[in-house]
Amino acid sequence: MNYARRLLAILALFPAPLVIADGTDYPLTLTNCGMEISFQSAPENTVTVGQSATEILYALGLSERVSATSVWFNPVLPEFSEVNAKIERLADNDPSFESVVSRRPELVAVQYEWHIGPTGSVASREQFHELGINTYVMPADCDTKDNSTGGDGTRIAAFSPEHVYKGIHELASIFDVAEDGDALVADLQAREAEAVETAQRLALPEDLSAMFWFSSPNESADPYAAGRLGAPGYMMDVLGIRNVVESDEEWPVVGWESIARADPDIIVVASMDRRRFPADDVENKLEFLHSDPVTREMSAVRNGRIVEMDAHAMSATMRTIFGLEALVEALSTMPFEQ
Repeated sequence: MNYARRLLAILALFPAPLVIADGTDYPLTLTNCGMEISFQSAPENTVTVGQSATEILYALGLSERVSATSVWFNPVLPEFSEVNAKIERLADNDPSFESVVSRRPELVAVQYEWHIGPTGSVASREQFHELGINTYVMPADCDTKDNSTGGDGTRIAAFSPEHVYKGIHELASIFDVAEDGDALVADLQAREAEAVETAQRLALPEDLSAMFWFSSPNESADPYAAGRLGAPGYMMDVLGIRNVVESDEEWPVVGWESIARADPDIIVVASMDRRRFPADDVENKLEFLHSDPVTREMSAVRNGRIVEMDAHAMSATMRTIFGLEALVEALSTMPFEQ
């Protein structure tokens, strides 16, 4: 747990940071996911494509600057339910290019490059820029990641919450709310450190292992399992848990037979409102794990060590910290043979 010790040591140096944030000096120019973007002033009208960008803007107190949202995995955080109810949802999944443009935004804030990027399912960034609409992609989806491979991309280095914090700080600068950005990051860092410290007190087994199951094309198909370098990989690494999936892909397809041979101690399954695939439904996942002749014999299933987690927490977002907290809470209730 070297990462965990390092995290706690660093944060201990700043128990109560006092940050005096400067106001944004416009025009502001940033390099975002390899593209230079400039702002003459804080955007008044923003459309979000991705729940991560939406919730960060809400957390920064900018809901009045958001005119429409799209791409949702889980219900909005409870503290934002009232403001979110007043904002148009273009689509639960991918919105059309035309629907986004029709809202005449000054900025489109994006969670995934596979929605708005070089081969985006909605559009490329250039298509928006040609219309005078700025785009900002959350750095957690491009820092340490190669999205040119298609699909969910491949991590070329391990994800860290620092990439989420970078996105928060940059959005706060774009909208001239730097103090709010500092406060949000400080809160997330404190929660991260507290979760790690709590886990260290649990005295978990030395070689604890796990796998994260996001979804599958159908209940019995091979799962989209978390690779070792994404957000679930971060959670496992910081808690000293070994990921039985060794791929660097974000969500590689892994055979159940291979997973069963690795026999993880814990299985974390994604819970979501999305219904693109039958296995998006967490109840279908659980039914499969307990009924399939291969999966029902795995240690995690036989011993009831299955954890349900919001799908959005399994992505590289600020909710990853909430997922870390949920995993630590679940671990505290699990019996392990010593």
